[in-house]
Amino acid sequence: MPSSASAPSPASRDAVVAALRAAGCVFAEDEAELILTAASAPREVAAMVERRSSGLPLELVVGWAEFRGLRIALTPGVFVPRRRTEFLVDQALAQAPRARVVVDLCCGSGAVGAALAEGLGGGETELHAADIDPVAVRCARRNVAGVGGRVHRGDLFEALPAALRGRVDILAANVPYVPSDEIALLPAEARDHEPLTALDGGSDGLDVLRRVAAEAPGWLAPGGCLLAETGRHQAPAALAAFTGAGLRARLAVSQEYHAHVVIGVRP
Repeated sequence: MPSSASAPSPASRDAVVAALRAAGCVFAEDEAELILTAASAPREVAAMVERRSSGLPLELVVGWAEFRGLRIALTPGVFVPRRRTEFLVDQALAQAPRARVVVDLCCGSGAVGAALAEGLGGGETELHAADIDPVAVRCARRNVAGVGGRVHRGDLFEALPAALRGRVDILAANVPYVPSDEIALLPAEARDHEPLTALDGGSDGLDVLRRVAAEAPGWLAPGGCLLAETGRHQAPAALAAFTGAGLRARLAVSQEYHAHVVIGVRP
């Protein structure tokens, strides 16, 4: 985990690598390349290395993250999209390859919605994204603008236009699912620099997932699907929540991504 270290001057590649390595960055060479590419001047390189050395996630330092081949803009205070969540997008596209109405709930940066719209062909997709955090909403608007997406602020389904009821083909809900008493065990990059609302899922990590599952059938079109990422040990309870809401539920697992995605289909 990076710790405070002096920023290099001048901003040579070797100096940047050395400073990042001293700060504890395991992939110092790769991170140095990204910082040097993102910076517009040596002074900016030094500032970026200092922020990274203090523990700020690299994606927030350079201002973007790669997600399923897309460059997703990020700002401080926004949840950084995880590589494993690409598996959720893959599963959604496989389940509903001709989806036309897509909702990205708990959207954060809007990465999932943008990737779904891109995977579905973009132009004909009606994309809506929602988050309770105003910082996330502003960030998501940047990322879904290119595919004509709309972003709404509010608490889960309360944020969505009522006209979407019964019309949603894909409802992607990358909800927070870390149990409250495990937040302190997260890496400092997440614990100290990402919003708690994007991490804390309540006592067993499934509080938000249960709320989403309970209301989802009223928003899904016939045959529409709800997808949510969860932890391995939480998967049985998450499946039960989906089934209890009247959805046909199954679990998809990726060993490559270390990901577990619960999929529920409205009959």
